[in-house]
Amino acid sequence: MSRNRLATILPVLLLLAALVWALRTHLRGAGPRVADSMPGRASALEPDPDDPPEVAIGERLFRETRFAQFFFANGGGNVNAALTRGDPVLDRTQTADGTLPGPFSGSAMSCRACHMVGEHSSPDRGGSRSYADFARRSPVPFRGDGQTLTARNSPAMVGAASPGRGALLHFDGEFESAAALARETLLGRNLGWLPGERAEAVRQVARVIREDDGSAPLGRAFGGAYRDVFAAAASVPPGLRLPPRFRLEVGAASDEAIVEAVAGLIGAYVESLDFHRDAGNRFDGSPYDIFLRKNDLPRQPEPGESDSTYSRRLSERLERLDAPRFVGPGDGSFRLHAQAFEFGPRELRGLQVFLREAARPQGAGPGGGAGNCMSCHPAPRFTDFGFHNTGAAESEYEAVHGSGAFARLAIPNLEARNAGFDDCLPASHAHAQARGPFRSVPSKSRPGDADLGVWNVFGNPDLPKPQAALREMLGRDRPDGAAAALLERAIARFKTPGLRDLGHSAPYLHTGRAGTLEDVLAHYVEFSARARAGTMRNPDPRISGIVLTAGDLPDLAAFLRSLNEDYE
Repeated sequence: MSRNRLATILPVLLLLAALVWALRTHLRGAGPRVADSMPGRASALEPDPDDPPEVAIGERLFRETRFAQFFFANGGGNVNAALTRGDPVLDRTQTADGTLPGPFSGSAMSCRACHMVGEHSSPDRGGSRSYADFARRSPVPFRGDGQTLTARNSPAMVGAASPGRGALLHFDGEFESAAALARETLLGRNLGWLPGERAEAVRQVARVIREDDGSAPLGRAFGGAYRDVFAAAASVPPGLRLPPRFRLEVGAASDEAIVEAVAGLIGAYVESLDFHRDAGNRFDGSPYDIFLRKNDLPRQPEPGESDSTYSRRLSERLERLDAPRFVGPGDGSFRLHAQAFEFGPRELRGLQVFLREAARPQGAGPGGGAGNCMSCHPAPRFTDFGFHNTGAAESEYEAVHGSGAFARLAIPNLEARNAGFDDCLPASHAHAQARGPFRSVPSKSRPGDADLGVWNVFGNPDLPKPQAALREMLGRDRPDGAAAALLERAIARFKTPGLRDLGHSAPYLHTGRAGTLEDVLAHYVEFSARARAGTMRNPDPRISGIVLTAGDLPDLAAFLRSLNEDYE
């Protein structure tokens, strides 16, 4: 090629390269960088250079498979050994409709096995995830105890553990922090440990950290031996050297101290997972976000303003918007969603219904119904981080036992429940033989089994840390603060999920029974009517304010899809 020809096209090539880099920067989420087409394999990993060291090492620990009971039982006593066979539960990825080849086949369980991102991102492999899986309920390692699935659908983790908000985690508020959630997951049934095996689980985590030689693919990519990583040794690359508050001399530390240090780093990683934001810390990855920006609408609360007050202010501005500038293909495109990148008249109508509160309990408001959605899903995060009964547990129970069965279900009061812990409450390390009938999937053979959500945690003597926050939350709607009355209000309450990027987290509800957004909306239409009619058990006061017309449902679904973005 001649020098003149090169001089002509070089600026064009440089411009194209810059545009590609800018597009990738705009589209990538806050999660880890994907290295190749099989990012679930440890050999394909590399740290994201933008992550602080505690987040990068937390990612490594999130993906670590040697903490699992299966590795403990099959590793031959050598934490640096390669398994000769993997946990069979990982051979296939379970979906709502079947199975896919398992990206973690040949290994043991890790946190990542139920909270995926790009492991199945190609069109023929299921699609991308926002740290969720594809199953209605996630498979767990076989241990001969009759448990083959988790009690609930695996929630998407992106944006779920926002640091500084003091939000309780898990569907029933069991954990007071991301670190606490990580600790109990490492030592719990999801990684194959039975309730009576806590001491063995603690020792296994500590052994892996003490004896790891850094030779595994995760170790080679993320700083070498754990002993050196936790000490921020000189052999660890500068970008992976932990700040002082996360460091630990593992040779001198107790087993429990090592577990706490591991959990703290995983917690830091989980808290880092969020959707894309601009330089002003405003969400900017979805068509909805671009619509707000194009129309100079407020995109986040003012300092000191609550999410609910901000949502009302946004609603008022939308009602006065005379000539909206809509979003179309010229504003962006999706790579990971099979939909157009758009926010048009239908999405706007859906947003207005979503934000419209229940001013008329017996009918629709002007221009459409009242979704009353923002009472639990205020913008910009679209969650209040609270707990509400929207009828999901009741719907699943009655699908098995018939209409009205949930209202007839015998539920112990506070005194009876705690006196009969093993017969009523879920197993814990202190009560390894507890049956947990009220944190169970309903079945014909066990008519007393149901999932009552927060009921299992509030007033539970084995779970002291979330109690103050749960008491405050349960007493918010009514002033009666007696523990027995609060326990009644806890029946069938579950955590409010965020609504961003729902296209990467189906199936929906804690039961996984809603396969589409339309299924979710149909559920709310049914149970809002039941709440108003008095035929729903312990309804959240807000659900009766949902008054939707048939024409609202397609608009609402279109708006919810406009919250999708290309998270990776």
